[in-house]
Amino acid sequence: MANLPEIKVTVYSDYICPFCYVGHHRLMRLKDSYDLKINWCFLEIHPENSAKGEPVTDLDYSSEFWNELMRNLKRVAEEENIPLAEHTFTTNSKDASLLAEASKQLGRETFYQLHEKLFTAFFVDKRNIGDRDILRGIAKECGINNQTIDAAWTEEKYRQRLLENFNHAKKHKIKSVPSFIFGKRVLTGVVDEAVMRDAAAELIKTKTD
Repeated sequence: MANLPEIKVTVYSDYICPFCYVGHHRLMRLKDSYDLKINWCFLEIHPENSAKGEPVTDLDYSSEFWNELMRNLKRVAEEENIPLAEHTFTTNSKDASLLAEASKQLGRETFYQLHEKLFTAFFVDKRNIGDRDILRGIAKECGINNQTIDAAWTEEKYRQRLLENFNHAKKHKIKSVPSFIFGKRVLTGVVDEAVMRDAAAELIKTKTD
């Protein structure tokens, strides 16, 4: 099998954002055509949320807007055959994001195993990924030791990375997640797989021209 062309993509994402979950699945499908090198940049969409978890009705959205959002989410998940439980509660995502940042030093395989499990835990199994005990259990399932887990939540360098993500997003006028950056092209929101593939092909063309 010939080597797949490499493309670099930057993704701004949050583990409690349902459309980031969908976008992750769509982006991963491009692996059949490209060697994806993804820079995952985690942003907190609701830093005010309690880590104990709270019902989505506590979010500052009108019921009409939220219900429409959930109808669209359910439709997209069904079309894409992506597993999704009813989205009834939310939580704080900082500790999950810090853990993901720390896991990057352990290599791509470990990071992606954790990355997938965090999304699945929240959106399929309805587990509170704001709870450190739950996060620790998920991390250990991925072979991540206590030293790395504790470092994620105590070492300043990981908090600094989240701040850098925020500042970089602000600099590039990224205002929402998910956002996918293919070269100079920025795709935001519920992006169709076909649009991602078009952006990837355009990026390859730009590199070879």
